[in-house]
Amino acid sequence: MRLIIVSGLSGSGKSVALHMLEDIDFYCVDNIPAALLKPFISHTIREQSDIYPRIAVGLDARNHPHEIATVPKLVDELRRSGISCEVIYLHANDEVLLKRYSETRRKHPLIKDNLSLGEAISAERNLLEPITAIADLVIDTSKMGVHALRELVRDRVVQRGEERLSLMFESFGYKFGIPGDADFVFDVRSLPNPYWEHALRPLTGLDSAVIDYLASNASVHSMVTDLGEFIQRRVAEFAKANRGYLTIALGCTGGQHRSVYIAEQLAQHFRKDYPQVQIRHAALLRGNL
Repeated sequence: MRLIIVSGLSGSGKSVALHMLEDIDFYCVDNIPAALLKPFISHTIREQSDIYPRIAVGLDARNHPHEIATVPKLVDELRRSGISCEVIYLHANDEVLLKRYSETRRKHPLIKDNLSLGEAISAERNLLEPITAIADLVIDTSKMGVHALRELVRDRVVQRGEERLSLMFESFGYKFGIPGDADFVFDVRSLPNPYWEHALRPLTGLDSAVIDYLASNASVHSMVTDLGEFIQRRVAEFAKANRGYLTIALGCTGGQHRSVYIAEQLAQHFRKDYPQVQIRHAALLRGNL
């Protein structure tokens, strides 16, 4: 039995995530009133578990604050009763959300009483804070298109086996901004930069010449070892706390060489003990290199 609660800011991609789950045979219900969540789960899971083995429900801001506030307690009760319950929260920065609403010309669900769109987005963030606080997986869709989000949901959520920790190693470039969904962020800009080697400049951390360059440096080897030991301890803590997801972001200046290499090395190391390891190279996906 598996239950996934999907929530997030309007315009951040909640419907896209639910559609992806529906495509791989989750029984999905969107915009369910939070007050009806408990009786809905009681019917579908406790009484009809053989009919509804995998369920996803969408919760959004069209709920009264006191109803949203009851969700953390309900999730805790479900988990203590033995039901596998995950909470996924999607968000994006204000600039992106404003642009998306401008392009679609849709009305934000909280726009009323002469609130501006920016004020409605801010109010929604505050309203959904109880769900944000208990989220197992937070996804920042600010720099993510529809297809990338669907792929991420499939790779991290769908392919994660029950009781297994999903690890994501994500490289990024500081000049593009720090990912908003990382549990840990590590800065590897202190390492030798292949960018200053003319022949290596157009390559990435996936190319053999860059790999050889970085692998031959003692400080790079030390960085990989130190980060691996630190993350190993944290992974054990996350697993003990029944957390389903852990995202580790590694950043260099442009997200092209050093962070890519370090992410690949750490992923290779952890795959030995954790089969649910994913890699994402944010800067390479941007197509700016």
